[in-house]
Amino acid sequence: MFEGILVGLATVLTIQNLLLVFAGCLAGTLIGMLPGLGPISAIALMIPITYALDPASGMILLAGVYYGAIFGGSTSSILINAPGVAGTVATAFDGYPMARQGKAGKALTIAAYASFAGGTLAAIFLVLLAPYLAELSLGFRSADYFMLMVLGLSLVSAFAAEGEHLKALLMTILGLMLATVGTDLTAGVQRFTFGRMDLIDGISFLLLAMGTFALAEAFMMVLKPSQSANNSLPTTDLGLDRQEIREIAPVVGRSSVLGFLVGVLPGAGATIASFLAYGMERGIASTADKAQFGKGSLKGLAAPESANNAACTGSFVPLLTLGIPGSGTTAILLGALIAYGIQPGPRLYIDQPEIFWSVIVSMYFGNMILLFLNLPLIPYIAKLLTIPRTFLIPLIGFFSLTGVYLVSFNPFDLQLMLYIAVCAVILRLMTFPMAPVLLGFILGGMLEDNLRRAITLSDGNASFLWERPTTLCLLVLTVIALMSPLLRMLMKSALKGFKDKQNASRL
Repeated sequence: MFEGILVGLATVLTIQNLLLVFAGCLAGTLIGMLPGLGPISAIALMIPITYALDPASGMILLAGVYYGAIFGGSTSSILINAPGVAGTVATAFDGYPMARQGKAGKALTIAAYASFAGGTLAAIFLVLLAPYLAELSLGFRSADYFMLMVLGLSLVSAFAAEGEHLKALLMTILGLMLATVGTDLTAGVQRFTFGRMDLIDGISFLLLAMGTFALAEAFMMVLKPSQSANNSLPTTDLGLDRQEIREIAPVVGRSSVLGFLVGVLPGAGATIASFLAYGMERGIASTADKAQFGKGSLKGLAAPESANNAACTGSFVPLLTLGIPGSGTTAILLGALIAYGIQPGPRLYIDQPEIFWSVIVSMYFGNMILLFLNLPLIPYIAKLLTIPRTFLIPLIGFFSLTGVYLVSFNPFDLQLMLYIAVCAVILRLMTFPMAPVLLGFILGGMLEDNLRRAITLSDGNASFLWERPTTLCLLVLTVIALMSPLLRMLMKSALKGFKDKQNASRL
């Protein structure tokens, strides 16, 4: 291991490769800040440039673009509530309320520090545990993935106000329903397309995210201008006092570990990691802290940001050690490796250690570059909210419409996004949460595929839910998560009854 690290350091610590790390981080950050252009688009744009580089340098550049895009993707989520990347959806839950309170600078600073800590801790875990975690990821079966998705869906209570868990559950079901639109790739049957060719491929995540968050937010600014961002408040307060640091430090540590472990699992990725981290932190928070989630909680912002960056680093474990892409982005990286004539797998770090270890070592330097690159820019980025609302609303609409159109070049998608945005505004006026819709939509496809495989392998027997220890543990956690709102209500009722009895006995 130490010989491999030295090989990686020798490869990375050259002027050319350090410049490539910097260029990749800068390009990824700038592209990630634009709604609609995520890490997949960023890497696809940079692949032609890597053809002139050797394999190690090319992969260093592409890896820098990858975590740079995730690092920068939080900016649009925080400032204009436009999570163009699935992994930064959960960042908007508390990041955008902080921006509306005039704390955009502080929110961006917390996101930068949490991203740096998550990426750095995950890089250390990757160096120390990569071979062992590869065996763990191989041990996961379809039944385990299915229960992991169900556990993620059961965390809808994290996105519901007190007494509104049923609304969150209904919105999750709506997200699952939207995920079924399109062609069933297994059976080759069209579902809920209503005869329209435009819906054969289903609804894209970007369209749904922009419609329910960014465009709906622009409409809400028009309908309720008094509740929109107060531009008279300072937006450049970057400092974190000791109390705030002590508050978020354990959150960052827990979420980084969770995000890395989830990222190691092929197909899980940064999105699930960020939702799980957010739900976990809200679940273990005190009553006072829990009330702040969704309203500008520091913990609610730090948890998904550290988890999604840790998961991005963790996704390199199955890619480099098993040759299995854990997400769409790592699938493109796999294609880049194959184009170089390199087959990733168990022998990569033995046959070509300079590639394996240089990518891992470059992640640490990349996270440092991202931190020092972004912190000086935060005061200027935060001033975006000082733009008058008459200009900010059209700007949000422009980014939403162009971001969706540039992905598909289909005018029907723009119409559908407008319809979704109008429906989202109506539901928000009725106090229905929008986050569970995206959670159900993101997990819906993976949930269905893994359930179908698990049932097939078990010959239609439901015993797959408790036959394996891993599946059984996830099942127990899911039941606890689903029952927790009811248990909390019963405990409060019992405690209130006990206090009433005590008061009556005193009288």
